[in-house]
Amino acid sequence: MTPAVRFLKSKSVQFELLEYDLGSTSSLGMAAAASMQLPEAQVFKTLVVALDGGQLAVAIIPVAQQLNLKLLSKAAGAKNARMADSTAAEKATGYVTGGISPFGQKKPLPTFLATDALEFERIYVSGGKRGLEIAVATEDLIRCCPATVCKLSRGC
Repeated sequence: MTPAVRFLKSKSVQFELLEYDLGSTSSLGMAAAASMQLPEAQVFKTLVVALDGGQLAVAIIPVAQQLNLKLLSKAAGAKNARMADSTAAEKATGYVTGGISPFGQKKPLPTFLATDALEFERIYVSGGKRGLEIAVATEDLIRCCPATVCKLSRGC
């Protein structure tokens, strides 16, 4: 049982766990969507970013999209942002890169969720390890993280 699962259980949130084959792709999110035969737009990846001043934050976006760091900076009220070093991300969240969940992080980070998520009653995010996804109501994710919903990529 991952910290993400324990966290959701402690909050009495309904969720579903899905395991998937990692395959040979370098994109775990795309592998998850393909393996579970889910629309890529409904499967989200959790990215850790470093804001100016060194503060870390989380961005949750569809697996097929690229994070726009300028949009994230604006939403976070920062001057700039960059992808966090994987060691720093793992230390802060308690998860291994490629399996970072927005739930049950060792040190809860400010969280930003792409507006795309509002198109779905539930979305799929990492369950806290590679090969494990959690299906959760979008509203529960917003409430439990808590997440700021905002535009995080161009063209969405």
